Amino acid sequence: MLHKMILKGITLDPTTNSPIIILKDQHGPSILPIWIGIFEANAIMIGLEKIKAPRPMTHDLIKNILDEMHVRIAKIIIDDLNENVFYATLYLKNGEQEFTIDARPSDAIAIALRAEAEIYVSSSVLEHSSVITEDTQDHEQDALRALLESMDPEDFGKYKM
Repeated sequence: MLHKMILKGITLDPTTNSPIIILKDQHGPSILPIWIGIFEANAIMIGLEKIKAPRPMTHDLIKNILDEMHVRIAKIIIDDLNENVFYATLYLKNGEQEFTIDARPSDAIAIALRAEAEIYVSSSVLEHSSVITEDTQDHEQDALRALLESMDPEDFGKYKM
């Protein structure tokens, strides 16, 4: 089963100063945090804020190439979690032809934002990751929930590089 997610924004882990993507299940209580690198966070923020660079950035270039080839990004799915590493797949469509491309979640999200494609997470990823839900009891997840709840919602999406 797939869960449609909304990118709520990016924030910083106060302990490590690492950027965290905050994905929220559109139809459920789950929040999925994914720790990413600073450059990946920058690419996502540019997409979130729809900033136009003077020259195409890598994710803009990828979207431009796909557009020129009449290939549409149908969706992205964060579909695997193995040894604390998330994996994603881009689902592309060219007319009746459909194909998939393996991607890092941060790259897939950066491209999805530019293409206005939907973001999904598989149930198995949610089951095996540090998801925060209304009924979370685990001590580690309680700490993560406290961290996210202590953050001002105005800070989401306002991460500055």
